[in-house]
Amino acid sequence: MVTDPISDLIIRIQNASRAKKESMSLPFSQMKLAIAEVLQQEGYIAAVDKKSKKEGKLTLSLAYKNGASVVQGVKRISKPSRRVYFSVHDVKPVKRGYGLLVLSTPAGVMSGKQAKIKHVGGEALFEIW
Repeated sequence: MVTDPISDLIIRIQNASRAKKESMSLPFSQMKLAIAEVLQQEGYIAAVDKKSKKEGKLTLSLAYKNGASVVQGVKRISKPSRRVYFSVHDVKPVKRGYGLLVLSTPAGVMSGKQAKIKHVGGEALFEIW
């Protein structure tokens, strides 16, 4: 049993991309689907298979650029043991603009850039670069 499904998701993405896998599958949840859609919009994942929802699996196609993985590293910020919340003023660029901060806001799961534009804060889930 996984106690932190978001950590499990980002570590699976990192491990699969380091192993040069084309795609990966994991147990389905609405939160994982929302995170995967944000990562797809930002170019960290090539495609998300939404048809597998009935099977209970979520299939992600990983993105590569010139044979190298787009995902170089991940860092979990908010954990089940310690929740971390950012106001809109606390949202800063990750890795000098080369990374991405993913937030869970009242308006849904979104990137740090989208949260700045919509002027909302929320729980800082993780950083990816």
